[in-house]
Amino acid sequence: MFFTNRTMLSVFFLAPIFYALLIGFTYQSGKVENIPVIVVNHDNTPLSNQVIEMLQDSKALKILNYINEPANLKDETIKTEAAAVIVIPERFEAMMLQKKYPELNIYVNTSNVLTANFATKAIQQTLGTFSAGAEIKSLQKKGMNAEMAKSQFEPFKANYITLFNTTSNYLIFMWPAMMAVVLQQVILLAMAVTFSEEFKRESFLKDFAGKHKYAVVVMTIKCLPIWIFANFNILFFYLCSLYFKIPAPENVGNFFLLTAAFVIASTNLGVLVSILVPDALKATQILMVIASPAFIISGFTWPSFAMPEFIKNFTAIIPLTPYLEALKIMLVQKGSDFLTKKYLLHLLILGWVYFVLAWIALKIKIHFLFKKYHISQKIEQENLARVISSEE
Repeated sequence: MFFTNRTMLSVFFLAPIFYALLIGFTYQSGKVENIPVIVVNHDNTPLSNQVIEMLQDSKALKILNYINEPANLKDETIKTEAAAVIVIPERFEAMMLQKKYPELNIYVNTSNVLTANFATKAIQQTLGTFSAGAEIKSLQKKGMNAEMAKSQFEPFKANYITLFNTTSNYLIFMWPAMMAVVLQQVILLAMAVTFSEEFKRESFLKDFAGKHKYAVVVMTIKCLPIWIFANFNILFFYLCSLYFKIPAPENVGNFFLLTAAFVIASTNLGVLVSILVPDALKATQILMVIASPAFIISGFTWPSFAMPEFIKNFTAIIPLTPYLEALKIMLVQKGSDFLTKKYLLHLLILGWVYFVLAWIALKIKIHFLFKKYHISQKIEQENLARVISSEE
């Protein structure tokens, strides 16, 4: 069935290749650069122009300089796709020299939170540097030496040290997680049709005749292709990670152990639904309802402690949730192996629970299926006997 179903083959093998390359090339730059930012310079003096020059020096920003404010600033922001608008007021330089502390208005376009955050961070760094420099220069003009001026302006020093993903590379953060999503998705899609389709075919009774008492054997036979060919997908993901320069896990054995537990848990979930739901289309729909929001509610991007309790309980039964947490520790945070043990245990429990439930469901279903089959055979034999006796 696995090799004769073209849809299953294309989904299981082509979808991971397509998504791995698509997502990889989408986030290949890792950082968002040249973000459009509008600067309305009402002052147009050497000091205000210096502010603009410093903003232009930032690789993250692409400055769109306006002498006159557009008639409709909101429309101009939308048209230019600007992440922020900086308005330098009139008499900016004069007020700076007179120590009147002029105010710059910065309008942040938060319709896209990601670009807004990157732009805001770059603007804050640049304007903070300019402000500090101007204050120190002012103190120096009063006769204070440079070192004294710095200490006067900065009474204490704060050192910010990034611990994980120090380059803030979005590809390193997002790509491995999305590959885990794709892997779970294709496994569930493949498993959705395994038993539901088999129960529709009379060949199921012939193929598993004599083995029907051993539900574990039947389940293993149906899962074996997925377990084997999932390795090809994982291998392809690994080759892509080399191309996109994504750091490999330090303990490869631990990574493959967690991935194997994830594949088995996802497979057993698919088996359970495929056995319980006799229609392949309905089984696929149910599994997609579970899998589609899995990444959003997994806690990988939006923290789980900010979610309602019933959503956290629901995410706990999806194999992707513990696997993504372990993946973050292994690939992004480079944490110790013992930190992933609880997630491995979580996956093993899920895999075992789904296996037991699927085994019970399959035993019951096969029992009734073969009972019905034997009854129908007996009726056919009786009818045949009646026909023969009547002819005689």
